Amino acid sequence: MSEVEESLAEPRQAFKSGSTRSVSWRKSQLRAIINLVQDNEEDIFKALYQDLGKHPVECYRDEVGTVLKSARYSLSCVEKWMAPKKGRLPLVFFPSSGELISEPLGVVLIFASWNFPISLALDPLIGAVSAGNTAVLKPSELAPACSSFLANTIPRYLDCRAIKVIRGGADVGDRLLQQKWDKIFFTGSPRVGRIVMLAAARHLTPVTLELGGKCPTILDNLSSPSDIKIAVKRIVGAKWGPCSGQACIGIDYVLVERKLAPTLIDLLKLTIKSFYGEEPRNSKNMCKIINKDHFERLRNLLEDPAVAASIVHGGSLHEKELFIEPSILLDPPLDAGIMMEEIFGPLLPIITLDNIQESIEFINSRPKPLVIYAFTKDESFKRQIVSETSSGSVTFNDTMVQFLCDDLPFGGVGQSGFGRYHGKYSFDTFSHEKAVMTRGFFPELEPRYPPWNHFKLQFIRLAYDFNYFGLLLLLLGLKR
Repeated sequence: MSEVEESLAEPRQAFKSGSTRSVSWRKSQLRAIINLVQDNEEDIFKALYQDLGKHPVECYRDEVGTVLKSARYSLSCVEKWMAPKKGRLPLVFFPSSGELISEPLGVVLIFASWNFPISLALDPLIGAVSAGNTAVLKPSELAPACSSFLANTIPRYLDCRAIKVIRGGADVGDRLLQQKWDKIFFTGSPRVGRIVMLAAARHLTPVTLELGGKCPTILDNLSSPSDIKIAVKRIVGAKWGPCSGQACIGIDYVLVERKLAPTLIDLLKLTIKSFYGEEPRNSKNMCKIINKDHFERLRNLLEDPAVAASIVHGGSLHEKELFIEPSILLDPPLDAGIMMEEIFGPLLPIITLDNIQESIEFINSRPKPLVIYAFTKDESFKRQIVSETSSGSVTFNDTMVQFLCDDLPFGGVGQSGFGRYHGKYSFDTFSHEKAVMTRGFFPELEPRYPPWNHFKLQFIRLAYDFNYFGLLLLLLGLKR
């Protein structure tokens, strides 16, 4: 505990000094993050391959490119975000002015996840430094190569007084949570999210929880064969492309009308083959499962006797390589583990319905997902999905691209988390928007003070109604 407290002394002192509030400091840290990623691209690729077996293209798409895009966007906008905003005040308070000033929260704690260990560490950090905070970053111990890279590299590029990296397992996380923070940003599972929230409650610390959930995909009747093929490519890309399904915004299961299921399964098989070859195990385009514990968890989901009977493609497991073949399951039992918990792996259940409209009721019968994906050209159905379901976001006719849009907030609702970030939303997440009002000494509004009478009641009533003409008449004695 003393070591943890010792490492927090500098960020606290750096924030107290006020140096992190300046636009020059914020911009210098954003440039440093850009330089860090650009200078060490190959080392990042190596670390991601070592931890997860990621291909360099996937590394750049999901990690390096994401961080560079976010940092450059924040660098170009941070001065505008920092600028005070005018507040509109009631005329009755004339002369007066109001403004909103964004100020940093203080010393923030960021817990990063193991599935995107670079981007899910640096992207929140971009928001923290853009807002003028100091930060402590706790990388995931489940991605040791990336954790080591961050711990060794960040002090060489960023302000080492204001930004610290603390490595370690759950015991270190517990010690960090015992400290008082001005903000905690956590990416991970709902189970650990509850622990973080409970610890934060001791100090009334605000929390952003970026969790997960079972993200459904609705596949409507698409009349065009080319549209169906594109939809299936995007489904395969979102299920098995990012980290072999180990992604919170990845597809968890597909809802489709029963009559379309055979066509969907045939196209899924063909697309998997085109992406990963006859033997996906030998492909360099799929990641491995992060560790043996997660491998065993997925094995248990797949080898449940009731679930095993529903496998229509794949199903082979290779423990030595921590590899699980892309697997498709048709109508597994809805009370089985694979349909009750977030899969977070390369297993795709397909749930058939008599009518695609039933998908809304199906989704609403379960915890709120982080994302709902829907492939449909039916505008009425789109409106129905948006208005009758609740989720962190909805994406029509594509998958996962919403994560890359800086002008769209990313975050969950309910069990999939709360709080949001990306672009300006990251800045807001790590800022407090302070209201500042200034008034002159004249005129003085005597009706605000006792002794009370009917005139003062009328004055206050008209003031709250913004009835300035009525107030004028009242003051002139023309209105009773």
